Amino acid sequence: MKTLAVTSTLTGACLFALGLTALDSPTAHAASVKLPANCTTAKPTIGVALPNTVNPYYIAMQDSFKTHGAALGYDIKVAIANDNDSNQLSQVEAFIQQGVCAVALNGVNSGPSAASVKALNQAGIPVFTVNVIVSADDLKAQNASYVEYVGADQVAGGTQIGERVLKDLGNSAKIVAGIIGDPDQIPTNQRDKGFSDAISKDPNAKVVQTINGKVDPNISLQVAGDMLQGHPDINIIWADTGPHAVGALQAITQQSKAGSVKLYAFCAADTALTATYAACAAQEPADYARIVLDNLKKYLGGANVPAQVLQPLKIFVNGQKPGPGEVG
Repeated sequence: MKTLAVTSTLTGACLFALGLTALDSPTAHAASVKLPANCTTAKPTIGVALPNTVNPYYIAMQDSFKTHGAALGYDIKVAIANDNDSNQLSQVEAFIQQGVCAVALNGVNSGPSAASVKALNQAGIPVFTVNVIVSADDLKAQNASYVEYVGADQVAGGTQIGERVLKDLGNSAKIVAGIIGDPDQIPTNQRDKGFSDAISKDPNAKVVQTINGKVDPNISLQVAGDMLQGHPDINIIWADTGPHAVGALQAITQQSKAGSVKLYAFCAADTALTATYAACAAQEPADYARIVLDNLKKYLGGANVPAQVLQPLKIFVNGQKPGPGEVG
């Protein structure tokens, strides 16, 4: 099952020039914007701000930014925030001091990332966001804007996996679900909503607890273990990121519940699907980085680019295994 990629196609005012959020207007262009001087050099510098390189997701994204950026003639500078919002803001400010042409921002958290966007706006540096959606409320409060957002169709991913649960167990089966999520991230909240809404079509389905795995397999192992002990009737765990899936699968194994609890998730890297790890939705972060850079190049050339690009997810089930770079 796949969803179609979604891009905006209508003509709109330049977001960066008018100080709008990306969702206020369907397209953006640089024709009327004064770009940084670095953009006119033989090899423009593009800053890339990533949360970490512990998660395989970000390793794949970083490699793609570097490889594809070099192919397009860019000097790619990557900054790793180690999952710290203050570190990321400092790194963005360093990009500003360096006078980069543009910045690709994968925020650590949805709300605090608005400060990085604002700083780049004030410096006249275009910012493209990827993967983590920057909070529209925080952008509005700071009168900040970005040019484009690129990422997965998060709601569709959660919905597809929720529908898979109903297909596997039946539309009227007793479903007692626990969710391992991250309430600080808009994308994970969207995935959870898609999943919960899908299983709610079963009158015998309920979500008994949602816990914060902080996109960390070790924390997810601990909190998933506690959740299983606190709710021994849980028969479904929904893990909305790859690291959450890793921890949840370990917790199920440690508590010898592989026969009674099934895991559904956004895909853990390099992990085969089994009867217990029943289905997952995979993102393709390398592809997102490529799209950002391709659209950035168009934007710098004065062309229109979509304000939002939502990519479909790949669904894997028992007996299958995601390939390299297909992660959650």
